Amino acid sequence: MVKVRCDMAEQALKGQRILGSSRAPKVISQERICIERDCETKLSRYNRREQCYAHAPTKFPRLRGRVVTDA
Repeated sequence: MVKVRCDMAEQALKGQRILGSSRAPKVISQERICIERDCETKLSRYNRREQCYAHAPTKFPRLRGRVVTDA
């Protein structure tokens, strides 16, 4: 049987507080709507785009590998 000293058991339970970012997120102007004609969708003040999700062009991210250039 292994005996554990009390001070060792207390050290194992200690932790540190998680600290968040000290910088606030960038804010674009607050009252914006989609630039598409007849679209009244209000954009988030954190959204950098000028179009809403429904009108924004589709973007396909590169997940892994290299970008192949046409030679």
